[in-house]
Amino acid sequence: MRTEKDDKLRTDALRYHESGRKGKIEVVPTKPHDTQRDLALAYSPGVAEPCLEIEKNPNDVYKYTAKGNLVAVISNGTAVLGLGDIGPLASKPVMEGKGLLFKIFADIDVFDIEINEKDPEKFIQTVKAISPTFGGINLEDIKAPEAFEIERRLKEELDIPVMHDDQHGTAIISSAALLNALELAGKKIEEVSFVVNGAGAAAIACTKLYMALGADSEKILMCDSKGVIHHLRTDINEEKRPFVRQTELKTLEEAMRNSDVFIGLSKADVLTPEMLLSMNENPIVFAMANPNPEITYDLAVATRKDVIMATGRSDFPNQVNNVLGFPFIFRGALDVQASKINEEMKLAAVYALAHLAKEPVPEIVQMAYKSGNMSFGREYIIPKPFDNRLITNVSMAVAKAAMESGVARKSIHNWSVYEEELLNRMSSDQKLIRMLQSRAKQDPKTVVFSNAAEYNVLKAAQIVHDEGIAHPVLLGDIEKVEELKRQYDIHLDVPIIDPKSKESEVHVERLAEILWKKRSRKGMTMYNAKRFLTNRDYFGAMMVEAGEADAFLTGSTRSYASSLKPALEVIGPAKGVSKVAGLMMVMTKKGPLFFADTTINDNPTAVELAKIARMTEYVVRGIGIRPRIAMLSFENFAARTETSKKVSEAVALLHKSFPDMVVDGEIQPDFALNEELISKSFPFSKLNGKRANVLIFPNLASGNLSYKILRGIENSQVIGPILMGMNKPVHILQMRSTIEEIVNLATIAVLDVQQRKK
Repeated sequence: MRTEKDDKLRTDALRYHESGRKGKIEVVPTKPHDTQRDLALAYSPGVAEPCLEIEKNPNDVYKYTAKGNLVAVISNGTAVLGLGDIGPLASKPVMEGKGLLFKIFADIDVFDIEINEKDPEKFIQTVKAISPTFGGINLEDIKAPEAFEIERRLKEELDIPVMHDDQHGTAIISSAALLNALELAGKKIEEVSFVVNGAGAAAIACTKLYMALGADSEKILMCDSKGVIHHLRTDINEEKRPFVRQTELKTLEEAMRNSDVFIGLSKADVLTPEMLLSMNENPIVFAMANPNPEITYDLAVATRKDVIMATGRSDFPNQVNNVLGFPFIFRGALDVQASKINEEMKLAAVYALAHLAKEPVPEIVQMAYKSGNMSFGREYIIPKPFDNRLITNVSMAVAKAAMESGVARKSIHNWSVYEEELLNRMSSDQKLIRMLQSRAKQDPKTVVFSNAAEYNVLKAAQIVHDEGIAHPVLLGDIEKVEELKRQYDIHLDVPIIDPKSKESEVHVERLAEILWKKRSRKGMTMYNAKRFLTNRDYFGAMMVEAGEADAFLTGSTRSYASSLKPALEVIGPAKGVSKVAGLMMVMTKKGPLFFADTTINDNPTAVELAKIARMTEYVVRGIGIRPRIAMLSFENFAARTETSKKVSEAVALLHKSFPDMVVDGEIQPDFALNEELISKSFPFSKLNGKRANVLIFPNLASGNLSYKILRGIENSQVIGPILMGMNKPVHILQMRSTIEEIVNLATIAVLDVQQRKK
């Protein structure tokens, strides 16, 4: 039976997929194409030259084309997620989604290929026919037993990597978790007894890989829907036959007694507390059925305090998530032009993942998760998807294994350079945004949204509520807000306050009393306080000032200055801050870039510029990024004009008072954003060898115009303006902010509250 939550998810999912440019991935040019000469080189007649080179040496296809970074995600739609055989057309959104994951986690381009063919032989021939296009093939959502034969044949008959991720992805990730779980339990893999519940493609692949790691095949009992696969059964197919055991045990319950490891790839709630209690000391339970595991995490740990537990879910520790594997396995395979993904490469990925979980967890990863103090142990046996070290550790291990096992066509000689190349691929704006949202969700705060009768604001409030980022309070005409909710089918049960309504008179009176007492010596009368409090911007700011909410989000429909004035009067700057400032966070292909001041200070003095830089450093560090600050001017270390002299003086103040700050200038932005230019031209600079990620502009006009130009040219995502220096969290939206921008600034508002409470 569908719930209201299910209906809401359905509506949002359909809108997500139909909005904007259709689909989740696109093809974009990678070479210049602006002039007639560019086009002549890209196509006729220039394109003939690489064609002739590839004809002479087929391996040059990796040199002159996209083959070396292109993977096909191929399915016939016969076993899609939990949906079953829904056909190739209906599987396309899933395949596009897989392509999205390849791109954002490992910068691998993808064509999704949906083949209308169930016959294994015809499917194989189709894939073989199109294989020259690709550097690798990811088979997806193909039902067993056909999936076994399709993968086996394609691996044998093609000279590019082929992997059925449904089988091997889960096997690789769970194997890494298993090695670490066994270490924590004080057990050896060759000595423990396994029960594998489920006998599909993933379960069989997992079991085979455990055996490759040293598990004793005679100590593995596999169960299907009819119970233990034993020697008296006559219904065992070819794929299950290697797992037939001479045993009198018939049921899962019987098999579980005195076992050490349970591997679940079956269905929800089949593992009972009684079965768990019958296992040996320090039992290892990987309940990986999705979306609901064979036994819930909470029930398992309540039943056995000594259990080491993993599931396929992100809301519990130790998620067995295939995204930890396939992007980085293919990345390493592609980068050495491997002819296949062999056992050595899979085992290399297993050991790399297992080892990474034992390494100290970076602060930025710690901050993304609730625990905040992750370290190797029962609740952390595999890395988290947000960990940027995955692309280096796993990809490099896979590449080395490919070279050592003889399946690599290309060798990597300088591993330090390769590691840097991999890290450069990870400058993903969406990954950072997901990380920030994950941090916000750990301790959501009450955020007041002004202008709730605007669709973008209301929809953003729904998203932050549903995602658990914040607890919204809406300000606006109640009838208009409710009508908007009905019109757009927005389900959002949160407080709605109209300061102008009769119902809010007592509330207005209470807040007006506080405001009057605060500003009575600055000319504020009680009459004016009440009048001001019927204005949403004063009312929302006053809710934060009075402790009724944690943060206030306004703007969107009014100018920045008119929205800022009430916040300054009601809340005001923090102690020691003479002037507040605005910070924009612009997502670029090379990572986030921070612009200050972009909204408030018209022509700051040298002292004010230095203070803006310090406030910006505080905010950027709070986000989890190490700031490298360039103080900009139109001269490089010359200080011949008044503007440059001002910037140079600000830098001198910072160097004297805060010698550990990575800050320098005056410098032109093209130099600040190019580490090679800085190194060659200004080796004395504190930015030497480092690309700046924070730009402090000498005046408001240059800062505001610069980020808007960049936003317009690159269609870059922008977060902000982040209002710096306020006594309490208030942030003011740009006019006509998108839903995404409002959600992002609400996330920053929650993080602002969290940081102030530390």
